[in-house]
Amino acid sequence: MLRLIGYFFGIGTVLALVAAAGVVLYINEVSKDLPDYEVLANYEPPVTTRVHAADGALMAEFARERRLYLPVQAIPDRVKAAFLSAEDKNFYTHPGIDVLSNVRAIVTNVQNFGSGRRPVGASTITQQVAKNFLLDSSVTYDRKVREMILSFRIENAYSKDRILELYLNEIFFGLGAYGIAGAALTYFDKSVNELTLAEAAYLAALPRGPSNYHPFRHTDRAIERRNWVIDQMVANGYVEPDEAAKAQALPLEVSPRRTGTYLFAGEYFTEDVRRELIARYGEDALYGGGLSVRTTLDPDMQLKARSALHNGFLRYDTLRGFRGPVETIDASGDWGVPLGEIRGLSDVPEWRLAVVLEASSSGLTLGLQPERQASGELVEARETVTVATDDMEWALRHTVNGQRVRANSPAEVLEPGDVVFVEAKDDGEGYQLRQIPQVSGGMVAMDPHTGRVLAMVGGFSFAQSQFNRATQAFRQPGSSFKPILYAAALDNGYTPASVVDDAPITIRIGNQVWEPRNYGGGFAGPSTLRAGIERSRNLMTVRLANDMGMNLVAEYAERFGVYDRMLPALANSLGSGETTVMRMVSAYSIMANGGRHITPSLIDRIQDRYGKTVYRHDERLCHGCNANGWDGQALPELIDERDQVLDPMTAYQITSMMEGVVQRGTATTLAELGHPIAGKTGTTNDARDVWFVGYTPDLVVGLYLGFDQPRSLGNGATGGGLAAPIFKEFMAEVLEGKEPVAFRVPDGMNRIAINRTTGMRAGQGEEGVIMETFKPGTGPADSYWVIGLGSLENEERAREISPQASDAILSGSGGGLY
Repeated sequence: MLRLIGYFFGIGTVLALVAAAGVVLYINEVSKDLPDYEVLANYEPPVTTRVHAADGALMAEFARERRLYLPVQAIPDRVKAAFLSAEDKNFYTHPGIDVLSNVRAIVTNVQNFGSGRRPVGASTITQQVAKNFLLDSSVTYDRKVREMILSFRIENAYSKDRILELYLNEIFFGLGAYGIAGAALTYFDKSVNELTLAEAAYLAALPRGPSNYHPFRHTDRAIERRNWVIDQMVANGYVEPDEAAKAQALPLEVSPRRTGTYLFAGEYFTEDVRRELIARYGEDALYGGGLSVRTTLDPDMQLKARSALHNGFLRYDTLRGFRGPVETIDASGDWGVPLGEIRGLSDVPEWRLAVVLEASSSGLTLGLQPERQASGELVEARETVTVATDDMEWALRHTVNGQRVRANSPAEVLEPGDVVFVEAKDDGEGYQLRQIPQVSGGMVAMDPHTGRVLAMVGGFSFAQSQFNRATQAFRQPGSSFKPILYAAALDNGYTPASVVDDAPITIRIGNQVWEPRNYGGGFAGPSTLRAGIERSRNLMTVRLANDMGMNLVAEYAERFGVYDRMLPALANSLGSGETTVMRMVSAYSIMANGGRHITPSLIDRIQDRYGKTVYRHDERLCHGCNANGWDGQALPELIDERDQVLDPMTAYQITSMMEGVVQRGTATTLAELGHPIAGKTGTTNDARDVWFVGYTPDLVVGLYLGFDQPRSLGNGATGGGLAAPIFKEFMAEVLEGKEPVAFRVPDGMNRIAINRTTGMRAGQGEEGVIMETFKPGTGPADSYWVIGLGSLENEERAREISPQASDAILSGSGGGLY
């Protein structure tokens, strides 16, 4: 008997050894080419890039995986307890795998063998880390064994807290959210520190299958799973039963965080920042690099810029009548459903879509587009409003078969089923009819000393058109280019008192003849450069350009950044080359800051995921800024090494001349602001575009209005009539409550009284006198001389003015550039 027992024991031992050897061989085989778990030490998951305004307000987030990395110490204990209870209650005690859980899983899988059911697992958090980071998601026993082996190795290499940190920052929660911090923001729009027990338990329920516990599609199932997690937390001693019962009685209360931009009116600015980041670092860095971007945007100024430009669009558009409804739907039944399918303007929230339910001589009755719940479903309530005839008076001028006609009643303009935009009136009494303006344009506000773009509006609505007319639209600047030409003249021997003939001129270009005209067709005769700028004289501008040479004009236009390459054709002296609002504002900034080159920037600083600054716009050197302490040394000094594009005295002269545009010229409406302002209007051929670019000592603002498909804005459309009022509305808001600041006069300049007509030194008691500023060594001409005329013509003109001027010419003391 004993021999038999020994025999079977021997066989058993041999079989056990064979089995053990087989296990060893199997483990050795599946262990081949295992991934290197040490890569976890350098784990850098894709992290959300966040863009902030100058005041720190969040503007936008960019990510393929919406994740914010949190160290485990920053995650509240209750949140960690929820995940431990839901996923791995023995996490802090097992060696990487939970033997009891695995035995239960094996038994279940044996029972389900042949049933077609998916095998169940008992993965610990460590095993999930191994799978998510190092393995694929195939459901095989080989992969499971490899996962267990890696789990043992990971446990030996890293602390439990480090493993939990990796897990909580990597897992997918649904709705595009990765990691616990991203999930808290995505589902509840709050940080992990603000999560309630019920919220933390729901998030802990999601990793098992986010789509199975979708908050809106499977609400009951999601609540059931959340409550199960809370029960587990009670069983594990993390939560008291009374608190658990209260949490389980709550609804999910999921409030998904909106995506895209977060700062109202900043959509165009944000999109340009996005493009710049891609150009600098590539898409992977933008959507996964965890960059922290501080922009130059001033949110308050941005709102004011948007409001002023919008109001300008609407003033122009409403004067041209109503063009018809957005769409037409069947309003006989539940009009809310078809109305809810029409896309409105998400970035113009003050406007709402509405369907006409009734139209009569007294006005309109409309149904407002129903709001949407967090789930995306339309609310059941239906709201109706009215628009009185007086609040749509402009729309009675409407278009029928291409012809504008005048209606007598709203019922002749709109009928039931027509979908339109409406806006609540400021007094809260009723609504007013709106329509998306066809005219568009762009606007930029910039700090001239640094090039920081403080505000930028690229059109009426980013939701309607993402094309940024402030940076992407190349348009003719028209007369707003003239200050660049006149600055070139002043920098090369001319003075503000130099006289040029404003009279008809014929230019022959090959076989063609060009005869430029002034706006309105008239001409003023010999005039000073100051008068040429103030009155925007085309004829004398062409003569001046011809006299100084277009190669010089082109050089300055390129130096100012208006164009990369400017064809030195005489027609371009009147701004017929195409450029952008951003370039024009940058060029005017050079004149505003004393002639220094500036680089426009939307970004102040960029930091990587670790907080290291990788880009800074301000590159000025600071001597003495890093001293260890104060020992009576000189104060720190910022060294400005930017190129001097324009002589500072020239910059002041052209600024002073453009102040005359506001005081006496084509933009006198701005004088009402009561602040020193320099600027220039611009109107292109056939009034296709109208411009105004102007500045105070510390702010440059430029804008244009025009159609995206260029066509005339209409008879009488000018920069002074359409663009300058927008500038005025914006500056009135920006300058409110601020003391006027005069433009700084460079040391050494001389102020001399001159005759505004002749440009010569004024005599005592003489009429028509103006104080003009001259550079050292220059001054008003001693004799009357008109640039562009010959000696005989100048003699005749001089006799018309005074015999003394005529004698000076005959004696040879006249002529030259002055």
